[in-house]
Amino acid sequence: MTDQYLHTSNAPAAVGPYSQAVKTGNLLFVSGQMPVDPETGEVVKGNATAKAAQCMKNVLAILAQAGLTADNIIKTTIFLTDMNDFGQVNEAYADFFKENYPARSCVEVSRLPKDVSVEIEVVASL
Repeated sequence: MTDQYLHTSNAPAAVGPYSQAVKTGNLLFVSGQMPVDPETGEVVKGNATAKAAQCMKNVLAILAQAGLTADNIIKTTIFLTDMNDFGQVNEAYADFFKENYPARSCVEVSRLPKDVSVEIEVVASL
């Protein structure tokens, strides 16, 4: 079994020494995606809903590079710097899934890279 390290210009470049995603066995591990527009490299403006939506767009761009969709996601982890944003993040998050939602964790953290307020990572099944 050979691991594959994925990269797409349709999602923001890594801000450190890590891969956008790694495919191993029947799983794809997508690194945490921040609300950064891949074309400008800037954090998107707006509320937590807009920021979570950009995180998910970035996740989907990486999944597409592997030939996958949101239907392949089996686990998500959401990191928030303010749990008061939970409802707004849920609004955006729900737009990307149908029935049979993936398992999910959501935690509040003190700080995220680039001082963003939300970051989303996923695990997908091939």
